[in-house]
Amino acid sequence: MVLVLLLAWPIGLVVWANGKLNRTEALSGAAGTPGTTYLITGSDSRADGGVKDDGTAGERSDTILLLHVPESGPTALVSLPRDTYVDIPGHGDGKINAAYAYGGAPLLVETVEGLTGLTVDHYAEIGMAGVKDIVDAVGGVRLCYDTDVNDRDSHLKWKAGCHTVDGTVALQFARMRKADPLGDIGRAQRQRQLVGAVLENVDPKSIAVRPAQQVALIDAATASLTVDESAGIIDLARLALAFRSANGSDGITGTPPIADLDYRPGGVGSTVLLDPEETPHFFEQIRDGELPPGKVNGLD
Repeated sequence: MVLVLLLAWPIGLVVWANGKLNRTEALSGAAGTPGTTYLITGSDSRADGGVKDDGTAGERSDTILLLHVPESGPTALVSLPRDTYVDIPGHGDGKINAAYAYGGAPLLVETVEGLTGLTVDHYAEIGMAGVKDIVDAVGGVRLCYDTDVNDRDSHLKWKAGCHTVDGTVALQFARMRKADPLGDIGRAQRQRQLVGAVLENVDPKSIAVRPAQQVALIDAATASLTVDESAGIIDLARLALAFRSANGSDGITGTPPIADLDYRPGGVGSTVLLDPEETPHFFEQIRDGELPPGKVNGLD
């Protein structure tokens, strides 16, 4: 009886969790590239209640992370600034986050594939409310930032240093941009820090003997989570492990090579221009696992 219960609980939990996932048609069907590539986005929609409705219409991909596990070599987590100037299929040149506004997940995936040369194998999108709920489900997270902040837009009030915060402050920490001298680049660094802090708090050994925490965490994670049509809870577990690996001492984090943080081509305002000569080789190295572990500063 004990053996049956020990087997039935995790199996039932996986079946239940798979049933709670929201799915969307996202993948392009393009020929696969070596390794496994995940596209992780954060939606800035006000509809989920995570952010007070300020009259902002529609949705854009507020956060864009490319996570790649090569066949051999270090796992890489690359932040794509939301203002990256790219070719958006069918819409011409523009900011990469506009791809989501024009055509949702499918167009964003197609745009990212065109930029990176990597085929996206799985897509995961989380709404603003999901960030708050997941942080609260793991009991808060410890975050660090070395500057005092009083940001009107994100409502973040921060005293320089490290603090353990709840979901509300963690969301403000992830959204703050205008008070950061590095703008989108600094925000991307803080967003990676936040996700890494959440994963550090998810101790598999601890959760395994706490069914209530398992249920609370899955409830929080799936409520505002949307994944591609073929993804399941096991794929999300692999994504989480890959994210941990990228943020570890043997992983790679950072941004692609950047030529200009304030590129103004006309018609779309200020954009981030990736280095046209270095960027293709950068993503080839990511694909093949040829970059050494460490932080990649796209501004160097």
